[in-house]
Amino acid sequence: MTYPPGFKFTKEHEWIDLAGDRGKVGITDYAQQQLGDVIYVELPEVGTRLKAGQSFGTIESVKAVSELYSPVSGEVLEVNTGLKEKPEVVNSDPHATWMIVLKLANPGEAGMLLDAAQYADLVK
Repeated sequence: MTYPPGFKFTKEHEWIDLAGDRGKVGITDYAQQQLGDVIYVELPEVGTRLKAGQSFGTIESVKAVSELYSPVSGEVLEVNTGLKEKPEVVNSDPHATWMIVLKLANPGEAGMLLDAAQYADLVK
């Protein structure tokens, strides 16, 4: 599996796609494979303030319920409400399926995340 080269990754298997002071957040292909068929995603309200590493919701599969962790600190600007109706898209295209959009409180935090090559090494 190749991971998108422009994304940053956490050791908890979330990704963030940064554009200026905003970032789309989702889970990695590795994470969705471990979970199996996703049946439910619980996401925060717009306006929620998160710290890096803080849980922002849960993802439920036929196998398990897992916490979702924010890669960086920031405020939730958007929530992908489509995942309520169709949570299974996380399985079919995890790197295109964002869950939340964050406005970064401290853009420097992204420098502590893994790049695609480091993440691929972590999960191989």
